[in-house]
Amino acid sequence: MKIIFAHLAPLSLLGLALACTDPASDDGETTVADTGDMDGESDATTEDGETETSTEAGETTETETTGETGGEACGELPCEDALILDLSLQESVAEGEVNSTQDGEDWVSVVDATAGGSMAAASNPWIYLRMTPEGLEKVAIDDYAAMESTAWHFAAKRYGIRVNSGTSGPGCVHVAAVDASYADLSAAPDSAEYAAEDFYDDSCTLVEDGVGLGDPNYLLADWWGYAGCVTTTGQVFLVELDDGSVAKLTVEAYYGEGQEGCNTMGTMGSESAMLTWRWRLL
Repeated sequence: MKIIFAHLAPLSLLGLALACTDPASDDGETTVADTGDMDGESDATTEDGETETSTEAGETTETETTGETGGEACGELPCEDALILDLSLQESVAEGEVNSTQDGEDWVSVVDATAGGSMAAASNPWIYLRMTPEGLEKVAIDDYAAMESTAWHFAAKRYGIRVNSGTSGPGCVHVAAVDASYADLSAAPDSAEYAAEDFYDDSCTLVEDGVGLGDPNYLLADWWGYAGCVTTTGQVFLVELDDGSVAKLTVEAYYGEGQEGCNTMGTMGSESAMLTWRWRLL
């Protein structure tokens, strides 16, 4: 498991323009980029006019919302100018999609966080996501709109995953890392300590995750490690959503193919940043 030692580091002009070094490009080289591939039973139209497919267990759903709905804001977003530069925010909607499949009581969601590949990630937007009882859905908003929106719960780009709260967004999504296996966690423990995103100090200087690549210290940063490829740690998180409900979440894969080989032998997989999440509303 990656050990995080949060520290403050002044940002150079280059660091402001290019948020981090991606350790897992598709060609195996290290490149500079931002932190950033069954039919349903019935169709229903959501309030914002998009089509949503409901499924039974074992089937796949792909849903999208325009982001016009959401919970109340928890506060104003601080450090907006720094956020735009450090996270390479863009005025376009991500092309990636999300697909969710039921596995018993769990959802297994595949998130396309490729952002055009590691070389182009700095000029591509984050993909915004929302947990629902019908699966994980994409929220079709751009990075600038997301700074004022509570419709999204998560944003993903390459190996970066952040939640909508604190220094990341105006929402009320909080995270607690737990020392338990995913399978054994059937309810949120009373001892869980939830926190909002907090990767800027009072002077809007970026708080890094301590790995040395210049990445922000996201609450979900412990999902990955690096051993010549992006490994998954199996860390389990509790995510408290804006309506007070809680989900358990673990990231099972960074690669579309070959994650096990990366974890056990350090062999880089293929289809990087095709994230596989396993999660369940508790």
